[in-house]
Amino acid sequence: MTYANPQSLVSTLWLAEHLHQPDLRIVDSTYYLPMQGKDARAEYLAQHIPGAVFFDLDDISDTNSSLPHMLPPPEKFASRVRRLGIGDGNRIVVYDANNMSAARVWWMFRIFGAREVAILDGGLAKWLAEGRPVEDGEVKLQERHFTARLDNTQVRSKDQMRRNIDSKREQALDARAAGRFHATEPELWPGRRAGHIPGARNLPYNQLFNADGSYKDAATLRGLYENAGIDLKKPVATSCGSGITACVLAFGLHLIGHRDVAVYDGSWAEWGLPGDTPVET
Repeated sequence: MTYANPQSLVSTLWLAEHLHQPDLRIVDSTYYLPMQGKDARAEYLAQHIPGAVFFDLDDISDTNSSLPHMLPPPEKFASRVRRLGIGDGNRIVVYDANNMSAARVWWMFRIFGAREVAILDGGLAKWLAEGRPVEDGEVKLQERHFTARLDNTQVRSKDQMRRNIDSKREQALDARAAGRFHATEPELWPGRRAGHIPGARNLPYNQLFNADGSYKDAATLRGLYENAGIDLKKPVATSCGSGITACVLAFGLHLIGHRDVAVYDGSWAEWGLPGDTPVET
């Protein structure tokens, strides 16, 4: 079984052959959680795929929110990506170093109107394992005009997720590790309760990848969602710890052709705060 949207995933071989295509923009979207203690920008400056610009998820966000890396307003997104040299009509290829954040940036570009956006299958790790070229320092490109319009159908709020518990219009699918989901392990985000949204299903995002970091084939992906209790004919809203790996599940659903998928942007960083949101363990 082949992917329904194969154009959204490019191989390392394809990228190597198209590195110098004038309308191509390569984006290093590596992100580390604060508790991981790593510096993604420093790693980018030390080595990145030739021509890649660095997309800072903490900066290109709603910095007025108390929650981590929430979606920015359209005008801020447009301003930031213009400075990176990304504009209307570019073909964008996003990668990361840890199979965690490329899907988030893919989702952000799509939610703000870009259509020619793909993820590098296997990311930087596969690129390096194959001995392909890298460069250091910061890439500076000429500014381009980017038109950003937010597509609200692809994002969910806390209130929408709360109403969905009763309406059950969408299936809630959580990308966190099983221990966090079932509250048998500590929650990573400080000050958050343990557990999950009532009625949610669980599919840890890292199950979507092969050992080399590439995405599993379409039939295997379908089986993973179905085994998690997801009816692939019905709408899905994905979540995770802070809205990043939820996008991995959304991307996997996109690969196999599921069209009715949204991401709960606040995810557990919001839902798990002390308050009146119900929690199941």
